[in-house]
Amino acid sequence: MMTPRTAHRLGVGLAAAVATIGPTLRLRVHGLEHVEPFWAAGRPVIYVVWHGRIVLLPWLTGRLRGRHRPRGVTMLASRSGDGALAAACGERFGLRVVRGSSSRGGTAAVRALVQTLRDGSDIALVPDGPRGPREHFQPGAVVLAALTGAPIVPVACAARPARRLASWDQMLLPVPFARCAVVFGAPLGVARDDDREIVRKDAERALAETTARADRLVSA
Repeated sequence: MMTPRTAHRLGVGLAAAVATIGPTLRLRVHGLEHVEPFWAAGRPVIYVVWHGRIVLLPWLTGRLRGRHRPRGVTMLASRSGDGALAAACGERFGLRVVRGSSSRGGTAAVRALVQTLRDGSDIALVPDGPRGPREHFQPGAVVLAALTGAPIVPVACAARPARRLASWDQMLLPVPFARCAVVFGAPLGVARDDDREIVRKDAERALAETTARADRLVSA
């Protein structure tokens, strides 16, 4: 098990690697029409991205914040070693971090994220984290959307050529100068009285379709 100090060092190292690779990528961003109306109106959204596609997102968030939206993004990171690594990486790119998960610190994390959304800031969640099953959409984002009225926005990042780690999430690691696509899917609103299991399945399907579209864009 990683110590907090080791996890922090690895996170800082990962951030440095991403900061080096990111500017070399041939980046295409699609689907901004889905989120720009919310940015212009100052309305918060809940971004969701699969765990295996998160490596570039902190760097990309910083880039889009400068170009499109002045507010920052708050990310949820588990209290595990992996979460500490992700938190250290995200903070290097200006993301705020809330620590917690469904098993550890969950209630306090939910309260913090609800307040963040009510204050008008976006949040980013990894619905199959921190330990899977891979690309299975857990209900946390749906609960937050129902409580706050903020829509769920699927986000996907793809790159080619890239490496995949032999980890549970098959983490995607772009190589320098790769083709890269980031896709924002259509927002999914959730009412308080909606059937949350139906919404969860809809969100899972939407994120899978958004990810497949990103993969197609870098394969064309």
